[in-house]
Amino acid sequence: MSTAQRVVLGISGGVDSAVAAALLKEAGYDVHALFMRNWDEDEDGYCTAAADLQDARKVCDELAIPLHTVNFAARYRERVFAHFLDELRAGRTPNPDVACNREIKFGVCFEHAQRLGAQWFATGHYARVATVDGRAQLLRAVDRGKDQSYFLHTVPGELLARTLFPIGHLPKPEVRRIAHERALPVHDKRDSTGICFIGERPFAEFLARYLPAQPGQIEDTAGHVLGSHRGLMYYTLGQRQGLALGGVRGAAEAPWYVAGKDLARNVLVVTQLHDDPRLLCREFETEPVHWIADAPPAPGFACAVKTRYRQPDQSCRVTLLEDGRCRVRTEIPQRAVTPGQSAVFYAGDTCLGGGVIASTAPLAAPAASRADPL
Repeated sequence: MSTAQRVVLGISGGVDSAVAAALLKEAGYDVHALFMRNWDEDEDGYCTAAADLQDARKVCDELAIPLHTVNFAARYRERVFAHFLDELRAGRTPNPDVACNREIKFGVCFEHAQRLGAQWFATGHYARVATVDGRAQLLRAVDRGKDQSYFLHTVPGELLARTLFPIGHLPKPEVRRIAHERALPVHDKRDSTGICFIGERPFAEFLARYLPAQPGQIEDTAGHVLGSHRGLMYYTLGQRQGLALGGVRGAAEAPWYVAGKDLARNVLVVTQLHDDPRLLCREFETEPVHWIADAPPAPGFACAVKTRYRQPDQSCRVTLLEDGRCRVRTEIPQRAVTPGQSAVFYAGDTCLGGGVIASTAPLAAPAASRADPL
């Protein structure tokens, strides 16, 4: 009877989780793969779950490891998608990938892995875990360009302590090389884009199934009416594409950017200034923060923050508020800090945790009065 430790790997049908499976098996683990189906609808062929499952099966056959499948679609709708829609209704820009990791991959999937006898849980995320003074720490991946610790900042430390990230120490080209060298069936499969329930389909077309569009006016920051929008839920702060505002009479031939949303009047506010003071802030507040170490480093401390994925580190000062919330003041003004997105804190390579951005203090507040239309 084998005494190897059992690890259950969340397998996606992509190259990253395939290489993770291969490395775990080569390291001597008793590897079982678990494929999650999180979305049931496939009316127009954009959802790739069926094809991904077939790719996962090919990988498991090649590596001679068991493949388990489980359907979490109902819980995904309840715990992730419903919140996603609520945030959009409130005029915010949610990040469902953060919620999916917390509620699904490291929630019900982790629990299912335990029922399969897992001593370890593993994924193909680009991140690392270290143990310091008996506690798990979440570290950035070696490949900074692929690092996914931003999306993992709400995973509890006690779960990270039982988690393996087999490719977190590898650059992406090396992962591709390993997949090719071991002749894994997905070695040349392109990386997926988007989130599962949207995939690569047109976002507005998909969203219209669940939220009725409420068209309204587009105004500049002085209140001049420039055109109409499709619905505030389709826009986010700083957005340039998709505004359809070319050739506005009396305006410069320059791009327009979303500067704000007036939910009460259903108005989208735009500006031609890339660094409009309404888009800049040095201070914002978060909802209650999840600290991976269960507590912040101090009541007030300096660290780095990211207010969106792939943003370079920004120096800041964090001050604790009531109910676990934080006030964050950055060293230099930040552009398009967006309520609904996550502010994630770092000390060097260590991810301290993070929280959803609740409100911002723009360098210039919206105008109190509006001029007549152009």
